[in-house]
Parts: sequence; structure tokens; C-alpha cells
Amino acid sequence: MSEPREDDLRAEAEALDARDELRAKRKEFVLDDTVYLDGNSLGALPAHVADRVADVITRQWGELRIRSWDESGWWTAPERIGDRIAPLVGAAPGQLVVGDSTSVNVFKALVAAVRIARGAGGDGRDEIVVDATTFPTDGYIAESAARLTGCRLVQAAPADVPGVLGERTAAVLLNHADYRTGRLHDLPGLTAAVHAVGALAVWDLCHTAGALPVGLDEHGVDLAVGCTYKYLNGGPGSPAYLYVRAQLQDRFDSPLPGWNSHAEPFGMRPEFEAAAGALRGRVGTPDILSTLALEAALDVWDGVSVDEVRAKSLALTDFFLRCVGAYVPQGRVRSLTPAAHSERGSQVALRCEGAGDVMRRLIERGVVGDFRAPDVLRFGFTPLYVSFGDAERAARVLAETLG
Repeated sequence: MSEPREDDLRAEAEALDARDELRAKRKEFVLDDTVYLDGNSLGALPAHVADRVADVITRQWGELRIRSWDESGWWTAPERIGDRIAPLVGAAPGQLVVGDSTSVNVFKALVAAVRIARGAGGDGRDEIVVDATTFPTDGYIAESAARLTGCRLVQAAPADVPGVLGERTAAVLLNHADYRTGRLHDLPGLTAAVHAVGALAVWDLCHTAGALPVGLDEHGVDLAVGCTYKYLNGGPGSPAYLYVRAQLQDRFDSPLPGWNSHAEPFGMRPEFEAAAGALRGRVGTPDILSTLALEAALDVWDGVSVDEVRAKSLALTDFFLRCVGAYVPQGRVRSLTPAAHSERGSQVALRCEGAGDVMRRLIERGVVGDFRAPDVLRFGFTPLYVSFGDAERAARVLAETLG
């Protein structure tokens, strides 16, 4: 069979875009003629967010001032917005709270997981297992959590985790998708393996929430964290979230108790008494401007099925890889992203000589992805606003740049 021609792939992209059930969503974002394939680092701006934030600043803060904590719902925003994110990660209401950064939430979740494991009669549990391929900060946090709890840190690639688990394992910190390659790890299988030895599973969802179904409740995940500025489009530095499974909430002992997580936050009592439910995950005063910008951004998810998003994500990455195979001279790039759908997130990572310079030239020509040292080109596919035409154009410009 002959390779598809450029005209054929352009025509196919047009046909796929015409059939795309999510195509109308693209108009809800602030976009230009740039091919934006970096939503796995920072999502595009939903068009209505600016007006909503302006209202928060001018009316809620400027006019109502302190009254907005009650009248504008500032005080309840962390759990209210958590409930809006919950269906996107397969969780029932009352289990997510929004606030702090991903790193802070990883620390809270991991230390609390060790304390829960030990509180269940596991005094001998003195090991934390961490994904050896994780984003560096997760590793730093895991090392600090191990020192704080007196645990030994065990590093293992996700596929090797079942082999290092045992009666001494207290908690396991894993990434749902590898940030470099986009490889999707087996959340159901690895969670079951962790539970089989009596330990707790903590998952980092930064590179999957908003791109594919997660199924936190369905698969019995204990604790999970994630950012909101990637596929959830919450804006630069938007607050992260913490998931605490309902059955564990009364045992969640945060290493960062604050007045916002107190049962009587305005009682100002010197002794700490944890609030009920996921509120235990709060610490201090929430960042209202970023938090309410995130709440506004989540409106783009109204009426959207995560299953539809996943189907388009896989179709986009499949099509992009086909275009790369047709356009790019053989041997110039090699895909690090798994071919199997069950092992693929929503990005494509290509190994390429001189990748840093190649990405710079791509950006100059209007195709925005990113570079990861030493030689990886990353292209994130956000199904709400990336089109098949974008995928074809990106592959074509890549081929011209390498040629």
C-alpha cells in the first residue's frame, strides 16, 4: 500500500473535523492561527473567564469586600469546585477539595497515607514506594515524606512496582501518565496490587485529568492529587486538588493542619480538631482570584462526556502519528509514545536529534509544543480545542523543519 499523500491527509483532516462532536467547543477558547499543542503544560484560556474574573475583582472584592466570603461564596469555593472536578476524575461528590499546589497536596496525601497504614495495625510498615520515572518534584516530596515518617524510600518503575511491594510497604506514589513519554500506567491493576499487601495507593493525575477517564471511585484509589492548569484550563498556577476516598476521610491525618481544616475555623481554639470529610485537606486561606478563575474555566465542561474526550484524544494522536510517518523523513524522529491505546495518554513524545533547536524553529513557524531534555519533542493534544487540521499542519511543519 502506498503512503498517503499530503492532499489526502489534508482532506482526511477536514472530514474528521466535520464529524467531530466536540468541534463547537473550540469557539469557547481564546485561540489564534497558532497550532497550540502545549495544553499538557498550560491549557488555553476559556473565552468567558476574563469577564468572570473582572467581576470578582470589581464587584465581589471592590464593592462587597469582606462580605464576599459569605455572599459570593468565597468560603465554600474549595469544596464546591472540588465537586465540579469530581465527575471528570470519576469521583462522587464530597471527596475533592481544591487548594494549594500539586506538590503541597502530594506531601499531605503521602504522609497521611503512611499514618493511615500504620493506624490500621501496620506499625511495621516503614517503606514508601515511589515511581522512579516520576516528575522530579514528586520524588523530592516523597523523600521528604520518608524522612518525616521514618520510612525507607524505594524507587521502582511502575511496571516493577508489584515486585517490590510487601508487608513493610505503607504507601505507594505513582503517576497516571509519564510526563515525558505520555505512557499511561495501569491504575486499576497497580492499585489492586498495592491493596493486596495492605498499603495505600496515592496517584498523581496531572497528565490525565481532563484528557481521559480516571475512575477513582471505581478502582478504589485511596488518595489522589492533580493540577488544574493543564487539560482543565484553570490558568497559570491555578490551585491543585486533593482527593480523599470517603471511607478514609475520618482517618485522614494531615501533616499540614490549618485553620481552614479545623472543625471550628472561627473558634480560634488553640487545640486542633479536624473538620469532617474532605475539608481536612484544606490548610489556609484559599487564593480566591485563581480559585474563582478555575471555577469559571470549568464551565467549558458543561455537557461534555469524558468518554467523548478520550475517543477524540486517541483519534487525534493516531492521526498525528500517521501524518508524522507520512511526512517526516525516515529515521529523523522516533516515537516514545506507546502505540497501544491502553498505554497512551493524550500526548505524543518524539525523540529527535537537536530537539531543543527543532522546537524553537517550530514555535517560530506557529506550531507550539515543548522540549524536554535531552532530546524529546512533546506535543499535547487537548481534545476540547485541538483539531485534526492542527495535527496535520503540525506534522507537516515538523517535516519541513527537519527537511
